[in-house]
Amino acid sequence: MEPVQLLDPDGRLTQDENWPLELTPELCRDLYRRMRLARRFDEQAYVLQRQGELGLWLQSLGQEAAQVGSISAVRPDDHVFPSYREHAAALCRGITPAELLVQWRGSRNSGWDPATYRFHIYTLVLAAQLPHATGYAMGVQRDGTDEIVLAYFGDGAASEGEANETFNWAATTEVPLLLFCQNNQWAISTPAHTQTRTSLHQRAQGFGLEAHLVDGNDILAVHAVTAAVAERVRSGGGPAMIEAQTYRMAGHSTSDDPDRYRDASELDSWKTRDPIHRLERLLEERGWMNDGFRADLEAECEVFANRTSQECKQLPLQDVSTLFNTVLAEPTPLLTEEHRRYAELVASFAE
Repeated sequence: MEPVQLLDPDGRLTQDENWPLELTPELCRDLYRRMRLARRFDEQAYVLQRQGELGLWLQSLGQEAAQVGSISAVRPDDHVFPSYREHAAALCRGITPAELLVQWRGSRNSGWDPATYRFHIYTLVLAAQLPHATGYAMGVQRDGTDEIVLAYFGDGAASEGEANETFNWAATTEVPLLLFCQNNQWAISTPAHTQTRTSLHQRAQGFGLEAHLVDGNDILAVHAVTAAVAERVRSGGGPAMIEAQTYRMAGHSTSDDPDRYRDASELDSWKTRDPIHRLERLLEERGWMNDGFRADLEAECEVFANRTSQECKQLPLQDVSTLFNTVLAEPTPLLTEEHRRYAELVASFAE
């Protein structure tokens, strides 16, 4: 299967009658703006981590088209289950910088109410959100509404047992679930081609899921494919999966050094397919982006970056000892002992 592409790396439109898209200046400018804001937020969060304001950060650099293109193609009332790198998608749902950063600053276990944004909290354990999404979709199915569930995961998570269990359970129960895989080519230091001997969308088909492959750096293709597949799921067509081929331009996290396991030439090759530059070329060629739009967006990005920094630094630091009270409903002897040992460790620094 060849990936669906409507906009090539040089910003030229291609035709695919199977995936119609009503292309307007307003749509392209909105998608471009959302990607630019997401990248600027991501850059600022990286700086905050390096300044010691965040304990850890996982960048979404290079994956903006996959996230913005997909989240903007579903309805606001469709519930979303992310993993831990879906910052661009979260921003599109209205989640604030403070709410996104609070977990990485260690102030709270999570930053937002999932019911408010129809966007679940981040899941750090690989693929753990996928059975949750399937169960939620089973509830939607029983409620008889036309809501669908959108679940994000990566190529590394696809190697977990929970992912394969989700493929099978979703297919056999025919729940309204749209699985969106951002194949960014690397599971930390393990390349996708050594994780599996068959492509991820083919594996999903083997479980009985409708599956599609899309150029994940082409935001127009991602938007068109997601919109069409989401409506099929919504109309009772059963669960489906979309594999978006994209690239993680940064390290797995701020504690990772990607130069130790991948060649610079690979990164350079993917930079030529940068999703933001691709759409920018189309806007310029069509005359849909003037100097005023550029200046206003640049200013908005800088204001957003400053807001991100301010909101982060205003987040209170958490007394980590209180987290032991929220692990289990009833404390166990082991948990009590771990709490005691932690208190002794903290006290030793004071001495």
